[in-house]
Amino acid sequence: MVVSILLIIMGFALLIVSADILVNGASGIAKRFHIPEIIIGLTIVSIGTSMPELFVSITSALEGHSDMAIGNIVGSNLCNLLLILGLSAIIKPVVFQKETRLFEIPMCLFFTIILMVFCNLGNNISRIEAIILLLLFIFFIGYTIFMGKKESKNKIDEVDVNENQKNSILKNSILIILGIIGLKIGGDLTVNNAVNVANFFNISEKIISLTILAVGTSLPELVTSVTAAIKGNSDIAIGNIIGSNIFNILLIIGVSAVINPITYNLTYNFDLSVLLLSTVILALFPFIPPKNKMSRANGFIYVLIYVAYLVVLF
Repeated sequence: MVVSILLIIMGFALLIVSADILVNGASGIAKRFHIPEIIIGLTIVSIGTSMPELFVSITSALEGHSDMAIGNIVGSNLCNLLLILGLSAIIKPVVFQKETRLFEIPMCLFFTIILMVFCNLGNNISRIEAIILLLLFIFFIGYTIFMGKKESKNKIDEVDVNENQKNSILKNSILIILGIIGLKIGGDLTVNNAVNVANFFNISEKIISLTILAVGTSLPELVTSVTAAIKGNSDIAIGNIIGSNIFNILLIIGVSAVINPITYNLTYNFDLSVLLLSTVILALFPFIPPKNKMSRANGFIYVLIYVAYLVVLF
């Protein structure tokens, strides 16, 4: 059993390192073709931090562990919102920009409702519903690119000849391939050994996916948001969380269910309800004192909700 736990830790490490390698390779190729830095950040890098969840959920869906496929996403979103954003606000109050409070948080709430509706229609997520989620994901990517261009005032980053030479297509293609291989191996190690641990301790796959897998695959978001909070970059801290939660719902559930429709366990309605309530609270934070800001007190409230949720879960 100790071996399985060590292999889970190795799997998490491999997922995080491989996601970083994949992002570097993809960013290198994007720069090679003069794609603006802002667009790279809003798409490739943001999706890159969700790669651990993607490969864990796909592996779970392919191997018939539906509880883990859906639990990993719901658990990761709860961890992102309540624990990571809560800690970020405790470190330094998070300021809500106009676009965040009027568009991005409401979109996250809307997509969470859509997921809950789809899950409870026939107790599964079908391929048709998965395609709808992926179409919504394309819409969201379009939105982020539009907002990125607007914020950068259409400023195109200059890429000099020397940088182009360094960013060779062959080198970055190899990085992408290595990243994908590493993510696949890391996903297999994590899921297979998480199942072993669940069986050994007679714990349900649902509990494992909502806790161990969820926190483990949220490590990139944790590092990014907490570091941003320490540096006072509120936009990055909350943008990373909101973006990751939307990617998890639309891209990861969408891709996983297209590959293999996901059977939904109705007991997840409690966890989805907590996620929905937490998102509603987030949508209210900008409109209650202190306005347009998530205070340290709000951060403590979020962390306490997460602790209470874990206590109820166990």
